[in-house]
Amino acid sequence: QVQLVESGGGLVHPGESLRLSCAASGFNLEFYAVGWFRQAPLKDREILSCISSGPSSKWYPDSANGRFTISRDTAKNMVYLQIDNLKPEDMGRYMCATVRFGGGQGCSDYLGGSWGRGTQVTVSS
Repeated sequence: QVQLVESGGGLVHPGESLRLSCAASGFNLEFYAVGWFRQAPLKDREILSCISSGPSSKWYPDSANGRFTISRDTAKNMVYLQIDNLKPEDMGRYMCATVRFGGGQGCSDYLGGSWGRGTQVTVSS
């Protein structure tokens, strides 16, 4: 069985930081490109970042504005998303998933890819 489980979300105040974790079981994340997505209320799901398999290349959308950092710990079979300077609009459910890495073209999910259930991030003063 392959499975992705996110953790690290919670209630934070504006300006604080979080590191979200994506833990894999049943397969080695080193061999998969992984993306982080956010589903916010009343908004479409959007990709926040992705990282390639093997030698890690990273991609961020233009809207990231330097606040997101994706990384992989191969020994722990985990992928992380560091979020700095959290803003109220960052509130939502954060999910990791295996994706297709397109380099400068970004990443895309695909039918049959693995998804976690997500971890909720709430930003409130």
